[in-house]
Amino acid sequence: MSALQAYDVILAPVITEKSSEASESNQVVFKVRLNATKPQIKNAVEKLFGVKVVAVNTLTRKGKTKLFRGVKGTQKDTKKAVVKLAEGDKIDVTTGI
Repeated sequence: MSALQAYDVILAPVITEKSSEASESNQVVFKVRLNATKPQIKNAVEKLFGVKVVAVNTLTRKGKTKLFRGVKGTQKDTKKAVVKLAEGDKIDVTTGI
């Protein structure tokens, strides 16, 4: 997997209060493509950040239907990946933004 393909799999880090608490237990949360698989996510993180990935958990949030000024619209589906890193490895997603 080239670096460009890895950037196609991983779209952005998720920086929330909950993901910051997960970083204390050696986990990092990323927004990924909807059709990305766990092995693709694992390879992309290892390629881009040079760390050892122990486990990848994914979750898909279905888009909600919302009203905006009386017009009905639908948000897009999103997929997140919670990546558990090996002991001693660390990714700091808050720097360089």
